[in-house]
Amino acid sequence: MDWYVIRVQSGKEEKVRRGLEKRIKEAGAEELIHRVIVPTETVSEIKGGKKRVSKKKIFPGYIMVEMEPTDEALYLIRETPGVGDFVGAHMRPTPMEPHEVQRLLGDMERQAETPKLKIDFQKGESVKIKEGPFENFDGIVDEVYPEKGLVRVIVTIFSRPTPVELEYWQVEPI
Repeated sequence: MDWYVIRVQSGKEEKVRRGLEKRIKEAGAEELIHRVIVPTETVSEIKGGKKRVSKKKIFPGYIMVEMEPTDEALYLIRETPGVGDFVGAHMRPTPMEPHEVQRLLGDMERQAETPKLKIDFQKGESVKIKEGPFENFDGIVDEVYPEKGLVRVIVTIFSRPTPVELEYWQVEPI
């Protein structure tokens, strides 16, 4: 079984996935088409002082299918509402490389365990510190560490620029 990428209507990936799974079940083609997934990642962000965990599509407008590329399977998928076509050349789908599939599926499993932090700060952006010992100080973002959830902010203390590392939720854009 190989994995293939299908173009679908952007924003309707889940609806197309559910419709495709329903058609597969109705046609009894489970042995031809094993899995249909929408590649997503879990993102954690704090807005308004509240932590929210949400799912974000890694490749908007695309879904992945594990299948045998028989004429019956290709017809079943192509005739599903919302499906554009397969990624590939000359009307034939091109399978994904095994290392690409392993990396993508591995990333999705890790994301389910530990959500990725969404830090919307850019280097050079002006921010205000809203918590901690430097509360109400203004500064400029020097560096962002998304893997640690930290932001280094340059704050002027006694007329000297001083770097301060803060949690990303302790600062807000001005």
